[in-house]
Amino acid sequence: MRASIFYRAAAALLFLFAVGHTLGFRESDPAWGVDPVLRSMQSTHFTIQGFTRTYWDFFVGAGFTVGVLYLFAAVLAWQLGRLSGETLALMRVTVWGFAGCFAAVTILSVKHLFWIPIIMAALVTVCLTAAAWCSGTRAGASALDPKGSSPRGAA
Repeated sequence: MRASIFYRAAAALLFLFAVGHTLGFRESDPAWGVDPVLRSMQSTHFTIQGFTRTYWDFFVGAGFTVGVLYLFAAVLAWQLGRLSGETLALMRVTVWGFAGCFAAVTILSVKHLFWIPIIMAALVTVCLTAAAWCSGTRAGASALDPKGSSPRGAA
């Protein structure tokens, strides 16, 4: 399979992940019994580095930050899906680092979150890992000169 298919799949999953996280992270179910904690987070003010904030402000700020980063990851995955195999072969650290990052997100999700983010992160990790693997097989060979001894453009 081509890396572009896996990158496009990852981009779609990441877009859904970004939207779902951004719309849902502030929601709570009364059955959880966390309303007193949430009220305390929203009403306890403190000053940090000249700003008056609450723990709710930190929670919301971190949540929106994660949503923005997931959206950026979706755009990055889409853009990687548009690159040639030869270009991807030159970006080994980037493509494997991207996959490794979401492997770490998956581990953190398993340790601290619940099924939806665990499944989404795992699916993204599978797609990014498959894309990185595919981008190194055919593309790596085609980036070599006809004799197969050195990358094109190497002096």
